[in-house]
Amino acid sequence: MTENIFIKITNPNNEKVAAIIEELSANLYLRFGSDGKNSFTDWEHNNPKFVFVVAEIDNEIVGCGAIRPIKENIGEVKRMYSKYPRKRIGQTILSFLEQQAIEIGYTKLVLETRVKNQEATKFYQNQDYKVIPNYGKYTDRPEAICFGKSLNQNL
Repeated sequence: MTENIFIKITNPNNEKVAAIIEELSANLYLRFGSDGKNSFTDWEHNNPKFVFVVAEIDNEIVGCGAIRPIKENIGEVKRMYSKYPRKRIGQTILSFLEQQAIEIGYTKLVLETRVKNQEATKFYQNQDYKVIPNYGKYTDRPEAICFGKSLNQNL
């Protein structure tokens, strides 16, 4: 039996959505000692270059993800989370975000995760993201690993 995953664009400040974001933060804190909330404080909900989505299965929110601008044509993937492993939730969210990024006009997506987060590292590599030099606030942080993916459909 395959479950249908529905992706919806929403406001991350929505009360119903807050629970999945808190679950992600708690999960990160337990595993890595940091909840990642500091990296998600400048959200602009009314800016079309910012996209936050949730994934639902049978009306249950089972994942989330976001993109936001860091340069004119470069978006950053943030707050990626799947509540249940091996149900293609993460792939579905990321694929949707990539399509949104293309429509917005981004030509590349970048992201950061922790070196210790082997599940995320493998996930992004399996989605054709390549290791790139650490950028922005992650530049001198050896615990961080950054990835990038070109969205140019002609490559």
